[in-house]
Amino acid sequence: MIRATVLGALAAAALSILLAGCNQDIADLPKPPPQEPTATSVAYFCSMGLLEHGGPKAQAFRVGKSEPLWFSSVRDAVAFSMLPGEPKDTVAIYVNDMAKVRNWDRPETGAWVEAHDAWYAIGSDYNAGMGGKEAVPFSDENLARSFTAAHGGSIVRFDDIPEKYILESDESDGVADISAGESKSPEPVVKQ
Repeated sequence: MIRATVLGALAAAALSILLAGCNQDIADLPKPPPQEPTATSVAYFCSMGLLEHGGPKAQAFRVGKSEPLWFSSVRDAVAFSMLPGEPKDTVAIYVNDMAKVRNWDRPETGAWVEAHDAWYAIGSDYNAGMGGKEAVPFSDENLARSFTAAHGGSIVRFDDIPEKYILESDESDGVADISAGESKSPEPVVKQ
């Protein structure tokens, strides 16, 4: 009995070391540059055309893949990184940098930031492209703070976005639904 427990503990330790090594190997891989969505880009979770949805988008690159997985919202990309059943071989995640855009619904070409380098406004009065809560990314912390001063919410980094915020239902979250009918867009926070 003790021998089985010791062997189990050793096996678990060995597996942890191997998995940590795999994650370190992935972290050391070069990050491909972000791509721009096209009319044929399809969102990973909903299988709908990416450009059919307004607001910030995201893309994730997996090891050995030249094409990104597309997400119709930043929230979906964060969920992808959290969900246990999704692949864990992600080399890079890019999100639209809302500090660089003038058009909330159609972020401009080149407005991308690596997801772990961004500041996120969560709990604001702006929703994701398909409705629901959004994690609005900014490369500039001060612009993120200006956004939350005008639209509510708080600022966090990628690894600090609460799982509950991303994965729980939106039915009673009190966030205004701007994606269903209204075409309200945040005022640009880009410095001219």
